[in-house]
Amino acid sequence: MTSERELALNAKAWPFEEARKLLARLDGKVPEKGYVLFETGYGPSGLPHIGTFGEVVRTTMVRHAFETMSDIPTRLFCFSDDMDGLRKVPDNVPNQEMLREHLGKPLTAVPDPFGEYESFGHHNNARLRQFLDSFGFEYQFHSSTEWYRSGGFDQMLLRVLRNYDAVMDVMLPTLREERQQTYSPFLPVSPQTGQVLQVPILAHDPEAGTIVFEDVDGSRTELPVTGGNCKLQWKPDWGMRWAALGVDYEMSGKDLIPSVQLASKICRILGARPPEGFNYELFLDEKGQKISKSKGNGLSVEEWLAYAPPESLSLFMFQKPRTAKRLYFDVIPRTVDDYLTFLSKFPEEEAAKKLENPAWHIHEGKPPAQVPPITFSLLLNLVGTVNADEPSVIWGYISSYAPGASAESDPLLDRMVSHAIAYYRDFVKPTKRYRAPEEMERRALEELLQELGKLPADSDAETIQNQVYEVGKRHPFPSLRDWFKACYEILLGQEQGPRLGSFFALYGLENSKALIKEALAR
Repeated sequence: MTSERELALNAKAWPFEEARKLLARLDGKVPEKGYVLFETGYGPSGLPHIGTFGEVVRTTMVRHAFETMSDIPTRLFCFSDDMDGLRKVPDNVPNQEMLREHLGKPLTAVPDPFGEYESFGHHNNARLRQFLDSFGFEYQFHSSTEWYRSGGFDQMLLRVLRNYDAVMDVMLPTLREERQQTYSPFLPVSPQTGQVLQVPILAHDPEAGTIVFEDVDGSRTELPVTGGNCKLQWKPDWGMRWAALGVDYEMSGKDLIPSVQLASKICRILGARPPEGFNYELFLDEKGQKISKSKGNGLSVEEWLAYAPPESLSLFMFQKPRTAKRLYFDVIPRTVDDYLTFLSKFPEEEAAKKLENPAWHIHEGKPPAQVPPITFSLLLNLVGTVNADEPSVIWGYISSYAPGASAESDPLLDRMVSHAIAYYRDFVKPTKRYRAPEEMERRALEELLQELGKLPADSDAETIQNQVYEVGKRHPFPSLRDWFKACYEILLGQEQGPRLGSFFALYGLENSKALIKEALAR
């Protein structure tokens, strides 16, 4: 029998393709530092959103694919650029006037506008870690502030200083002429104000390890580049960090391809090899615009997890990473049901096919065997029809439909019930619009009512579905799709809906007949 490792070496899913690139880079050998280093970077200038966290989810999938192929140890560093100066006040945070007083200071020196943490940087770092922990990721969190101030970057910063002209030769051609006159890879931290200054460097001394600049009061100031007295502009910082840590793999958004190229050149100047990488497409909001941390126009982690289980979010990140996708509330129900479909297929698939199934990547090769007997869309329609806001009411219907299911034995289904209630309340209920049936539709519904009345009370979903089909065929609808659309609009108050056989079985035949009678009387 072919082993999972052998199958992984030929698997087509994109995480395996990425892992094979990394394995080829290493030539199968353990790096000198003793492990393969995966890194994700995070700029904590605004509140975290799902687009930022997509890197962590996807990088973890590549890491697991690599571990399936190789015994070489791995680590994942989640690195926060929290020493960056606060350039503007985000639109979606409180105490904005207070934040304006601290513009220019490192994020870890700016007070937390929420009043919960040591600084704004610490607040947003905590939000990031909460997300990572909610998914059970194995990672090591690292702070730019801590690395700079502890001296962890000192040797590499001195190397940047010794190669100052070479770094400038890389950066200057990419800048506007006006910016070229004042640019320096080093950003001194003002001893007077604590701000990260973007000022011209008047002199640099590689032997002394210092730079000279004009401070905010006009005084000529000399500072060492080490010990947290300076930080680098972000592109040189990226390349320096790759070299200092020995990063082997880091992915980034398609919009950062030019920055990756510049950072790679700087990394080589510093004597190191740039990491392997992957460029993913960006997420779009409901209007098709790029989501932004500062605008807050995407979904937050908390928002997604309020309406759907975390596994669905992992699936959203896995699917088509090189395609721009709308990331808004309306993608949630379909994503949850897609996840359930992949989960249900997994046990019966042959070994090679399992490695292509998103469930394998979401659950690191060990998807749960239990699959809820009800889809999320079906739950949404049940919640809407019975107008329930208590999970116990929904479980009453579920227990009749699937006697073996319970909140205790199926925790995923239990979470789905609560999510469906919340999603229906906030997004479906406000848009419901019932309509009265037209004459042909009325005749079809009256016949459907008669046919359902002939069925045993415990009829299964397939039997009921067949009757719905047959009734639709006997009436002059342009297509069966129009018949079902009419049922959804008249019975459920929406243009799309679940498989009616499954819905009627879940709701109960007597309740379903009452629903049709109510619609006919409308």
